[in-house]
Amino acid sequence: MSTVVRYLIDDVDYTKYKYTPKRIETSLLVASQLVIMQADFNNTYTVNVESCKLSPDPSDAETLDLPFMNLTCLRAACIIVGSEIRSESANAIAIKDGPSSIDLRGVTATLTTLYKDLSDRYDKLLIDYKAGNSVAGQAILGPYSPGSDLISRRYTDQRGGYLN
Repeated sequence: MSTVVRYLIDDVDYTKYKYTPKRIETSLLVASQLVIMQADFNNTYTVNVESCKLSPDPSDAETLDLPFMNLTCLRAACIIVGSEIRSESANAIAIKDGPSSIDLRGVTATLTTLYKDLSDRYDKLLIDYKAGNSVAGQAILGPYSPGSDLISRRYTDQRGGYLN
């Protein structure tokens, strides 16, 4: 899951990681604690942030829980980018000295756009998961459902061919 988070926050160059593996793991644990409060999953998870433990392992073959993993990764990315915004907002300054100028306000704006995108993805994924990953407008039609006879009926032209 830490690899997914690194890709979401664009921290993939292993020669110069911005975030330590411990920071990513801790963020994932905090995110999993928050995700557990927002949705019910197939597995009952126990999170211990202090000892860095999540039980059962959602990536294990026996307890594989992709929705939990995806929601947790997105939430962790939101937490990390949100903390970056807070850190960078203190450095959002513009300095002019004659013809020279330095403007660091754009960094916060870019991070805010990334944060909004990640948050929107998380919210949509959470709603989709809570709705049972159903497709809008999809329904189950039985032989006695209104309109099902029109779906199952095949129309033919006078020569016996099917009409579309």
